[in-house]
Amino acid sequence: MHERLDELAALQREVADGPDPSATQRQHARGKLTVRERIELLLDKDSFTEIEGLRRHRATGFGLEAKRPHGDGVVTGWGTVEGRQVFVFGHDFRIFGGALGEAHAQKIHKIMDMAEAAGAPLVALSDGAGARIQEGVTALAGYGGIFTRNVRMSGVIPQISVILGPCAGGAAYSPALTDFVFMVRGTAQMYITGPDVVHAVTGEQVSHDELGGGDVHSARSGVSTFLHDDEESCLADVRHLLSMLPANNRELPPDEDSDDPWDRSGDALVNLVPANPHQAYDMRRVIEELTDDGDYFELHERWAPNLLTALARLGGQVVGIVANQPMAGAGALDIAASEKGARFVQFCDSFNIPLVTLVDVPGFLPGTDQEHDGIIRRGAKLLYAYCNATVPRVQVILRKAYGGAYIVMDSRSIGCDLSFAWPTNEIAVMGAEGAAGVVFRREIAAADDPDLARARRVAEYKRELMHPYYAAERGLVDDVIDPRRTRELLIKSMRMLRTKHAQLPERKHGNQPV
Repeated sequence: MHERLDELAALQREVADGPDPSATQRQHARGKLTVRERIELLLDKDSFTEIEGLRRHRATGFGLEAKRPHGDGVVTGWGTVEGRQVFVFGHDFRIFGGALGEAHAQKIHKIMDMAEAAGAPLVALSDGAGARIQEGVTALAGYGGIFTRNVRMSGVIPQISVILGPCAGGAAYSPALTDFVFMVRGTAQMYITGPDVVHAVTGEQVSHDELGGGDVHSARSGVSTFLHDDEESCLADVRHLLSMLPANNRELPPDEDSDDPWDRSGDALVNLVPANPHQAYDMRRVIEELTDDGDYFELHERWAPNLLTALARLGGQVVGIVANQPMAGAGALDIAASEKGARFVQFCDSFNIPLVTLVDVPGFLPGTDQEHDGIIRRGAKLLYAYCNATVPRVQVILRKAYGGAYIVMDSRSIGCDLSFAWPTNEIAVMGAEGAAGVVFRREIAAADDPDLARARRVAEYKRELMHPYYAAERGLVDDVIDPRRTRELLIKSMRMLRTKHAQLPERKHGNQPV
C-alpha cells in the first residue's frame, strides 16, 4: 500500500507541475499564469477539488499515440468563492496549446453537467488554440456538446468566460453564449478567422490584437464585458461579480449588510443635475449618490457609452441599473446602446435581479447609418427585454424623456411597477422647439415675426404639455419627488416589491428581434 501511495503522490505531483518546467517558463514569459495559478486566484484558498486529472486521450495517428499527457490540456473541478460553490474549467496552454480534443471536451461536458445539476455558477478560463486538428471531426463534435450545454444552461446558472489567451474559430462561440466575458489586454484574443486567413482572403494585413484583442472587443464589437490589464485584477473582479449573483435562477441574489443609511438624503443631487435639458452631466455621479457607499460595478464600460449598465446594492439588496449618459451623445439611444441594454435587462430578469432605470433621453439617434443598419429591429431588442421582464422594475425620470425612447426606457405603459419623476422632468413626444415647428409650421412661416411667433408657441407647448406634473396628473408617473429622496424611495420600493410574482403566458419561447 505504501508503494502505491508513493506512486500516486508522484503522479499527482507530475499532473500538478505540468509537462515540464520549460513549458511553465514559456507560459510565464508570455505574461500569462498557468491554469492552476489562475484557479488559485479565482477560488478560496484550498477549496478546489479537481476531477479527471488523470484523464488521457485515446487518439492515434499524427504522433498522438506517443504523446498522452495526463489531464489532456484542461483542468476541471469545483471550489468556493466567498464560501459559495462555483464550478470551473481551464485550458492548460502548456499541453497541446490548450487545444480541444475528444477527451478534453468530455471533461468539460462533465463539469458543465455537474454545474447544472448542482445549480451553481460556471467559470471558463479560456487559453486554447481551438480544435485539435489531429483529431478531426471528433474535436468539432466536442465543441458542439459545449455549445448545446451553454444554451441549455442559459438563464439557469450564471456562466462566465475569462479569456486569458487565444480563443479562435469555433471556440469563440462558447464565450459568446455565456453571460459575461472578461478579457486581459495584450494576451487575450478572440476571432473566428485569424490574421493569416484574413490576409489570404482579403489581402488585409492585421495583427492578432488589431483583429480580436481586448480593446477591440470591449470598445467596438461589444463582445467583451470587462477589460483588464493583468490576470490578477481580472480574476479579482470575477470573484466580485460572483459575490453579487445568485447561484441559479431559483434563488435571489445574496444580500449584504450596509452601514450606509437607507434613508440618507442625496443633497448633492440638487446641484448635480442641471435644470437646463441641454446641459450635460455625468450620470455616474448620480449612481454614486444613490447606491450603497457610492459603489457600483459597471458592465461594458467602453462600449455604447451613451447607456450605462451596472450592478449595485441599494440597502444591501443587489439591483441592476440602466441609465442614459448625457455625457456621451446626449444619452440618445442607438443600435449599440439598445443591444447593450437589452442583454443586461434579460440577464437581470433571468436571475431575479430587480431593475432601476434612470431616464434622461432625448430620443433615438437619427441618421441614415442607424436606419440602414437596422435601428428598428435592433432597437426593438431593448423594448422586448423590458416588456418580457417580470422582476421588480422602478423608473426614475430625471429630466427629458422624449418620444419612443421614453417608452422604451421602462415606462409605465410597458410595465414598470413604479415610476417617479424629478421636478425637472419633461415627458413629451419631442422637445418643445421641434414640436412647435411641426404643429405650428404654417402659422410661424406666415407670421410677421417668425421668431417671436415660434417663441410664443414653444412657451405654450411647454406650459400645456411639458410641465413637470402633466404625466403624474394622468397616472403615467406615480409621483413627482424631491431628488434628495430618490435613494430612500428606491429602497422602500424594492423592499415592497421583493415578493413580486408575475406569470407570463405559457409558451415555448418568444421570438425576439435579432
